[in-house]
Amino acid sequence: MKSDLMRIYQKLYAAFGPQDWWPARSSFEVILGAILAQNTSWQNVQSAILELKTKRLLTIRKIRSIPVNRLALAVRSSGFYNVKALRIKEFVGFLWSHYSGSIKKMSQQKLIPLRRQLLAVKGIGPETADSILLYALNKPVFVVDAYTQRIFSRHKLIKPEADYAAVQNIFMDNLKCQAKLFNEYHALLVRLGKDFCHKQNPKCEACPLWSIKNA
Repeated sequence: MKSDLMRIYQKLYAAFGPQDWWPARSSFEVILGAILAQNTSWQNVQSAILELKTKRLLTIRKIRSIPVNRLALAVRSSGFYNVKALRIKEFVGFLWSHYSGSIKKMSQQKLIPLRRQLLAVKGIGPETADSILLYALNKPVFVVDAYTQRIFSRHKLIKPEADYAAVQNIFMDNLKCQAKLFNEYHALLVRLGKDFCHKQNPKCEACPLWSIKNA
């Protein structure tokens, strides 16, 4: 499995180059993006983040103090905006009560207990929690998403019904435990999923991994 994972990584890196992901100016912006990205496109997330910037709401204190209905209107473009506004409020409340509103303090917590704390926040599931840990806090944890599961099941490296933890363990157990590597690998899989490995009508013969699948 280790050699398969590295061969896929090397093929994708050669095809796409570094992805410089996650695009944001601050850790808090990454965290908001991770919550807003649930069940929507990145373009919609960008629109919501821009609206928050325009309204000068992109700070922990502002988000904490703004009424949830006003926050919902600001993130309307992300879809399910009432739910997402509540989830953002829940996270900020957690950050305030556990770490005095300081992302720096939160980042000093060890990975396992911090992941457990994040998963206890209403509305934050494994993918969102791991995105926060990896991309906002530079913690070495692999993010699994629908692209990851689709690509690896099509290459018969995982079962289609494999759950989040099972897929994550494949990466965590067989790759060097490095945030930089996990970051780049996940970003490359997202790029592959968006450009080639579509849910419907995938572009298999043009895919950078075509030679691996048919070796």
